[in-house]
Amino acid sequence: MHEVSSPFWQSSELSTDSRPEVLILSSYPPRECGIATFSQDLLKAIERKFSRAFSLKIGALETNLPLSGYPAEVKFRLNTSKSGQYSSIARAINADPHIELVVVQHEFGFFLPSGESDFITLLELISKPVILVFHTILADPDVRIAAQVRKMAMLSDWVVVMTHHSAQLLADVYGIEPEKVEIIPHGTHLVRHRNPDSLKQKYGLRGKKVLSTFGLLGPGKGIETTLQALPAIIRVHPEVCFLVIGKTHPGVVLENGEKYREELREMVRVLGIGEYVRFINAYLSLPVLLEYLQLTDIYLFTSLDPGQSVSGTFSYAMSCGCAIISTPIPHALEVLSQEAGVISAFRDPVQLAGEAIPLLARKEARISIGLRALQKMVPTAWENVAIAYARLFAKTLKSVPRLKFDLPPIELHHLRYLTTESGMIQFSKANKPDLSTGYTLDDNARALIAICMHYELTGDDTDLPLLGVYLNFMETCQQDDGSFLNYVDEAGVFTSQNDECNLDDANGRALWALGFLLSRHGILPQVYSGRADKIFRKAASYWTDVHSTRAMAFAIKGFYHFLTENHSEEYEEMLELLAQRMERMYLHEAETKWSWYESYLTYGNSVLPEAMLCAYLQTGRESYRQIAIESFDFLLGRTFGGEGINVIPNQQWLKKGEEVTGFGEQPIDVAYTILALSLFGETFAEERYFMRMNEAFAWFLGKNRLNQIIYNPCTGGCYDGLEETQVNLNQGAESTVSCLMARLVIEEYQNRTEGTLETILSGGRDGIEESIHPNGIASL
Repeated sequence: MHEVSSPFWQSSELSTDSRPEVLILSSYPPRECGIATFSQDLLKAIERKFSRAFSLKIGALETNLPLSGYPAEVKFRLNTSKSGQYSSIARAINADPHIELVVVQHEFGFFLPSGESDFITLLELISKPVILVFHTILADPDVRIAAQVRKMAMLSDWVVVMTHHSAQLLADVYGIEPEKVEIIPHGTHLVRHRNPDSLKQKYGLRGKKVLSTFGLLGPGKGIETTLQALPAIIRVHPEVCFLVIGKTHPGVVLENGEKYREELREMVRVLGIGEYVRFINAYLSLPVLLEYLQLTDIYLFTSLDPGQSVSGTFSYAMSCGCAIISTPIPHALEVLSQEAGVISAFRDPVQLAGEAIPLLARKEARISIGLRALQKMVPTAWENVAIAYARLFAKTLKSVPRLKFDLPPIELHHLRYLTTESGMIQFSKANKPDLSTGYTLDDNARALIAICMHYELTGDDTDLPLLGVYLNFMETCQQDDGSFLNYVDEAGVFTSQNDECNLDDANGRALWALGFLLSRHGILPQVYSGRADKIFRKAASYWTDVHSTRAMAFAIKGFYHFLTENHSEEYEEMLELLAQRMERMYLHEAETKWSWYESYLTYGNSVLPEAMLCAYLQTGRESYRQIAIESFDFLLGRTFGGEGINVIPNQQWLKKGEEVTGFGEQPIDVAYTILALSLFGETFAEERYFMRMNEAFAWFLGKNRLNQIIYNPCTGGCYDGLEETQVNLNQGAESTVSCLMARLVIEEYQNRTEGTLETILSGGRDGIEESIHPNGIASL
């Protein structure tokens, strides 16, 4: 790390790291301020997703109170109070051969006492590309500030703001061309939402209705508005408790000590509300802060600044599912719309009390507001913000790097969370399992396959109880004639849906799961394979009269897996019978521009060519091989393009002679594609299949139409789908198990080839790569 008073570059520190280095100029911990926390969160998020793509370093902005104990990523230190250091650090940046891009976090007041003139000098001297991030855009600047902002924008390659309102101000008030402005929201943390009552118990708030606010304390926070509203609230809700979380801002302490906090304490005393208010005078660690926010019933944001561009504090509260009452700063007006929060006037305790009292009485209303807020915050997760910044870095850098998504670790947390003693629960509200939705054979069959794969990979004995749960569920669903029912309610009773729905597909998935388990009987305790064999043999006779395309495909996979480790002429004949039916369907429907088994493409399409390939591998029949290749290539041609995989949307199936329209991409379709690509790649040893397997998995990580994550690394769950403008934040069984299966397939491939997917295919690359062309279009 270098300070500006010492040489900025030491030859002994030269690195052979080929990644482009991005230097972020910002305040940084241990400095306590919102932008310091922002920059640390941003750096960590980019490193989690793109550690192979970029090397990130920090140029720490300080005042006349220099700090110690900086982490290793801090490379430079700049005392913003000393004018001479701006030119010195600019020369150091220009001389550093590794720094290819500079990202500057800007806030008015960072560059005192000289104002913005020294900062503009810094921008003028830096010869590397610059991205300027504005944390505040003044709505009514004086002539001097407006000119300075225009100058800063002119000296930067890109300008980043965090709201549409700020972008509009730059255009309308400052005259900055919109083409130069990128909107990237303030990041928020993904949260494993815990039971608020248990958290209240933990923090001594049992039985309380909790109001809270947090952040570095100062007069602009408007805490007195809430204190003045509390007597009215307490009269209706005597169980209320107001938490004021956070230390006093260091700058406020430097100028006025703890005067503001003491004024608040005196107001509490005068109003006689001491037992209802708690001051938590600490800069809380992130896990503790998120727990306080999760136990909060209503989060109060009472800023007195109508021009405040953005607030990270209520962004965090929204990500924790809090119902929020906020003063009408532009950020709040933008993100709390559509009943995602409540707006209350500045300095108006009467209105604040009037909004809080009925909301405290209506738990379901608070939950609904919190869920709407959560949905709005999905795009602002730090992982999505990291994707947005990484893509902007790539567009800015002359070297046009290849974005390499880091593979997440394999995580079973959410799968276990969804699993009861009876089976895997069907749906979730956000990441909370919804037991009222019951269970399905479909989900438990897929979960059985996933846990078999995980046990084969890890040998983890804690998988075996889960295996037993899913196998028990399947056994319970089996009827006397060998067939299976699919739908079971929370009490374990078969529902009327079993009479209303065609159950052939569910029966096919069950046979696939059982056959898959039996193909691994050599590594599993005999008690599981013995029971599965009994269920499988009882189910096999069901298939004589089945003609449903996908049901037959699943069944073929089940018979194929069984036959890889077991001999049975009866089941060979059954597989052949089903494959012949699929072959006849294909020959009936296929024509020059339509190589498919039906006159439409619907869901789980990859299962069909995969089944035909299984049939070929079992029988050696050449026509099956040809149909498998033709139909799979046809499907891949319809689902892969320059922006990655776009599976057939469930909003509108694709009919013969039409083009793909509509929205609704499901994780299960991506997972089935990956399973099929793996088998085709292994069978034919063709690079194109493995490359597309790689590209398809990147869909879960953010390489999709919305550039948003589908896999949730915080919970280990997977969002339920990609809709027209947003991700469905629920993390149900189908999506979670599908993503896990896909991840395990890639891990198994890596282990089998004794190297990463990209190492095998292209001699040394690792991670999941995306090429960003100068025009911003992504392709592999």
